[in-house]
Amino acid sequence: MSVSPATEREVSSGEVRLAVSDSGSGVPVVLLHGLTATRRYVVMGSRALERTGHRVLAYDARGHGASTPAPHPDAYTYADLGGDLVAVLEASGIERAVLAGASMGAHTALWLALHAPERVAGLVVITPGYDPRTHDDPPRLARWDALAEGLERGGIDGFLAAYGPPAVAERWRETVLTVIRQRLSLHAHLDAVAQALRVVPRSRPFGELAELEAITVPVTVVASNDEADPGHPQALGEAYAAAIPGAELVLDPPGSSPVAWQGSQLSRVIAGLAERAASTASPGD
Repeated sequence: MSVSPATEREVSSGEVRLAVSDSGSGVPVVLLHGLTATRRYVVMGSRALERTGHRVLAYDARGHGASTPAPHPDAYTYADLGGDLVAVLEASGIERAVLAGASMGAHTALWLALHAPERVAGLVVITPGYDPRTHDDPPRLARWDALAEGLERGGIDGFLAAYGPPAVAERWRETVLTVIRQRLSLHAHLDAVAQALRVVPRSRPFGELAELEAITVPVTVVASNDEADPGHPQALGEAYAAAIPGAELVLDPPGSSPVAWQGSQLSRVIAGLAERAASTASPGD
């Protein structure tokens, strides 16, 4: 099945203008990227979802990619990010969608599922990193602040200097550094990304993991192995899946690169969740 090029447009969310891509037709799926990434870095450019009957929306979070910065340096909380997601849905004429988000995007999707569950048909929670137990740890927050300062003072090289050697297995180190540089090169406003680096890690998408018990839509959690992605512990992903009623858990096959890094594989996971959500939808949904 051939897929037409994506339609590119801007969506206003208050004073912020969000850069949105809209392609395909069918079941609506919204892709939400992580902190310092852009809309490309969820399914890595794969068009598999469009080819299998899905309308796919992806957008750059405020201050990221081609989207404009927040009106105030502290306006990068999950409430702000969730409000942007609602603005994208409304501007696109979508009442309910499957949401697939990585890290910050996963937490944004969960925020909406808890605050406006009527807008969410299903969730794919990819490599969650928010841990209520360690959220306020000073060393954790100090590292995020150091990354923000490095980006402000030295641009991409400054960020990488603050980042230091990746704490991953040696076979992944060059890949991680290359991807970081590529991701950061796509931002129009690096100063806004630095602001987000200070605010997002201090924001809470919800309180305790037990609150996720309120989610009733189908959910799949994708957790990467710690050798490749220690910043998003596999055990934390497993805890999310255990907390959400009926959630399915996807782990990396032994010896393989993470599912979260492979757009075509991740697209199959998202399509499967969308099919499950459609089969469990109530009449009239």
